[in-house]
Amino acid sequence: MSMTSSRPYLVRALYEWIVDNEVTPHILVDAHYPETHVPQQHVNKDGHIILNISPSALRDFYMGPDSIAFNARFGGVPFDLFIPYGAVLGIYARENGQGMMFEAEPAPKSPSPSPVSP
Repeated sequence: MSMTSSRPYLVRALYEWIVDNEVTPHILVDAHYPETHVPQQHVNKDGHIILNISPSALRDFYMGPDSIAFNARFGGVPFDLFIPYGAVLGIYARENGQGMMFEAEPAPKSPSPSPVSP
């Protein structure tokens, strides 16, 4: 039996744990994962970006079943971010590094077009 990814559940649980312990949650994101929307000028040469997702650093924060979305400022300029859980490579506390890293997840396959019958 195939099960859904545990990554969304782990990320949400670790986020709550980090915030409850009054330290700063950061996520490591694969900026080139499909449908990921992050400020490309802040992506490193490996295609990753580290984001502070502390409640005090964000606006309109949403952690849903499939993605994380929020508004943050980069150099004083507001930016709407959208991060599918497949793009999250890790979540950890900035102050002590405690958290969890994940294996890169393959991009979801887009549905193949139905064959056309003659």
